Amino acid sequence: MPSPAPALAPADVADVTATDAALRRFLHGLPGVDAVGLEGRAAALATRSIKTTAKAFAIDLAISMIDLTTLEGADTPGKVRSLCAKGVSPDPTDRTVPSVAAICVYSDLAGVAVEALRGTGVQVASVATAFPAGRAARAVKLADTAEAVAAGATEIDMVIDRGAFLAGRYLEVLEEIRAVREACGAAHLKVILENGELATYDNIRRASWLAMLAGAHFIKTSTGKVGVNATPANTLLMLQAVRDFREATGRQVGVKPAGGIRTAKDALRYLVLVNETAGEDWLAPAWFRFGASSLLNDLLMQRQKLATGAYSGPDYVTVD
Repeated sequence: MPSPAPALAPADVADVTATDAALRRFLHGLPGVDAVGLEGRAAALATRSIKTTAKAFAIDLAISMIDLTTLEGADTPGKVRSLCAKGVSPDPTDRTVPSVAAICVYSDLAGVAVEALRGTGVQVASVATAFPAGRAARAVKLADTAEAVAAGATEIDMVIDRGAFLAGRYLEVLEEIRAVREACGAAHLKVILENGELATYDNIRRASWLAMLAGAHFIKTSTGKVGVNATPANTLLMLQAVRDFREATGRQVGVKPAGGIRTAKDALRYLVLVNETAGEDWLAPAWFRFGASSLLNDLLMQRQKLATGAYSGPDYVTVD
């Protein structure tokens, strides 16, 4: 499949993003998405099966890609510490189980996670920018980001202003992403598109490119707080976008589906999407993550079944 955009040198990116009109021309010049073809491709890839040793490898890879998440109003420091312990050692009876990639929390609890994870190699991700709605002044969003970074968060998950995007104020959205990235300092920035509110696949493609042009390290499907979150089809579309963006600019960007991914079977299907769409270069925690809270438990149970031939049951894993 050819790239949906011409090669872009740094100077070209500057030209494309210099004005709202230029950015609009570029984004609306991207080819329209064939919804039937996209959904058919995602459904076909979902039928692929992974067996025996390859399945064992894929389960461990999926565990290592999880951003283990708690984003509830009732979160407490104790809950965050418990989640951190689980992320570092998902199965205390089996030290061969890999740690997760990151623990994802609200910014006011980032410091708790940082202290609990010190020296483990597990990253601290914090949502910011008035998550999940993003309905706040830019100064508030930047302060939210700065608070999380000051507490030690190494990854920031921001939400775009969907209202501005849907109103066609693309440059405003791009400039806000750039401002948040600057506030991140050395922390990596994941940009949440909230696909369920973007309404069309064309909008998801445009938002993906807009976020990447603004400097996102990752593009993320959703907050997990709306009716439609990650789906195989919208994740496939974003994987196509990062693949084509690297072809156009030489810069690689990660993808994070989040919301509704609960079973090992689901996770392995997403790994097939990654391999068959973006390629093996994205099959690593540095470039692909799962935003999830309950996925880890099912992966652990499936892992034990492969090892012993029997399911251990839900009491084998902790309840988050």
